[in-house]
Amino acid sequence: MRDVAKITQNLMLAQPASYKGNALGLARMWAHECHRVWLDRLLFPEDVNAYMNFMRNGLKELVEFKEEQIFEEPLIYTSFIAMCKGHEPSYKPVEEIDELKQVLENKLAEYNETVSSMDLVLFNQAMEHITRIARILFQPCGNGLLVGVGGSGKQSLSKLTSFILNQEVFRIVVASNYGIGDLKTDLQILLKKTGVSGLETLFLLTDSQIVDDKFLVFINDILSAGYIPELFAPDEIDEILGKIRGEAKSMGCLDAPEHLMNFFINKVRKNLHMGLCFSPVGDTFRFRARMFPAIINCTSIDWFHAWPRDALVGVANRFLANIEFPSEEIREAIANHMANVHLSIDDANTEFKNRERRFNYTTPTSFLELISFYEKLLGEK
Repeated sequence: MRDVAKITQNLMLAQPASYKGNALGLARMWAHECHRVWLDRLLFPEDVNAYMNFMRNGLKELVEFKEEQIFEEPLIYTSFIAMCKGHEPSYKPVEEIDELKQVLENKLAEYNETVSSMDLVLFNQAMEHITRIARILFQPCGNGLLVGVGGSGKQSLSKLTSFILNQEVFRIVVASNYGIGDLKTDLQILLKKTGVSGLETLFLLTDSQIVDDKFLVFINDILSAGYIPELFAPDEIDEILGKIRGEAKSMGCLDAPEHLMNFFINKVRKNLHMGLCFSPVGDTFRFRARMFPAIINCTSIDWFHAWPRDALVGVANRFLANIEFPSEEIREAIANHMANVHLSIDDANTEFKNRERRFNYTTPTSFLELISFYEKLLGEK
């Protein structure tokens, strides 16, 4: 039922006028929402094939359109394109990838000028992840679980998406002596920011910042209930309720402590979005997901798979642009060779796993290190 609610929640964002007499458009939007709720959770090809068979059989019973019409690419829906053009948010399909890329490049340039410099290459897969993250963060109580190896862009794309949606990014600074008390202090600031001030905020948390698994007790409570028991002292609760009393009464809330507290919690859940950036490498992620079920049950999952070939070539070309080559053909050949090297290591990793029953990983970070090493060696020679 929770998954069905997620589909309905985004379907209700659509403007009725856009789909009056447009049955195909409505079917495509329904297929997109099913992809985001279920397909994004799947990792193995056999699971993806089973899901697509269910979708095909379901569509045959519901609509008369051909499969190619419903799943025609790009099958992407988002609200922020209308927002970036100065209109009210409207959940519409992306007609052309070039239009999406232009909007994102403009927002990236604005981010680099106003916040901090972030050197991103917006290849197709990265843009799709931005639309998925935006879909999660745009909804009240929208929390995302972004799973991928280190360097795959989870944090960078999340920060850009929050900037596009005019949301603040909240992060904890973990030092060697950072403990439970420090985390509780940071969470108090976060809940006051979202529940009293009403600022929409993305709490970006990585698995490397979880130095103690007890941290996840608080994260589990926020995801499942929106509040952490005994986080605030009684006098702090009285102060919070005093600050929101006027707003709560104007919204029809009774002037009683329990009603005001519920108003505060609902406001936190509406404005606070969790962005959990976890790595699937090793057993840590599996153990944590088993011990703290809200990590899986109360989030929308987005798997960051390995970069495709076109992404590798595009990234290589971006970083090789500062090097002067005799011709553009040589630059392109080197970029393609770097992609081939990286992909060949993936094949070797598969063979290594089959032979030795051990895992070895290549990450986007290792690909960037390859480019950096080439630049350094070329300069020395």
